[in-house]
Amino acid sequence: MTGEEEGELGRLMVDAQNGDRLAYERLLRQVAVLAQSFVRRRVGEVSWLEDVVQDALVALHRARHTYDPTRPFVPWLYAIVQNRLVDALRVQRRRVLRELDPDRAPEPSRRPIQERDALISDVRRAVSLLPDNQRKVIELLKLEELSVREVAARLGMSEANVKVTAHRGYRALRRKIEGSRAD
Repeated sequence: MTGEEEGELGRLMVDAQNGDRLAYERLLRQVAVLAQSFVRRRVGEVSWLEDVVQDALVALHRARHTYDPTRPFVPWLYAIVQNRLVDALRVQRRRVLRELDPDRAPEPSRRPIQERDALISDVRRAVSLLPDNQRKVIELLKLEELSVREVAARLGMSEANVKVTAHRGYRALRRKIEGSRAD
């Protein structure tokens, strides 16, 4: 990229920051090409390349107010694209580990059946000991799998109150279960 092209992108960004819609459209078209080339040079032709470019454009849009016109535009842009690429590579790595190489995926819990049954029994006992409002909220949220809005309507509570009651109930459950295990 020549110094003149770099300067043009910087000027377009400044114009975009000042509300020039046409300059912003031109900037985004040129940035998309640069981002695509940047990603392709690093990871090749991958199926998720366009996703990274789109994420980078969204990130640029969100961060456009942080661009300092006294600094070069392209390094600022490439930092954004690089960050989106790193995020995408993390996602791809997890996907590969989970889908293609189950031996490297995290081991599922292998608790003995008796331990699992004891835990379930402890949880049921702890839920039954909660105050009525906390017990009802937790049962509706977790056992009947209702939304906060549905629980609020059913119990005549505000959504905020349902959330607070559930949070307090979860804390009480944790204390009861941890206390029963210490015995």
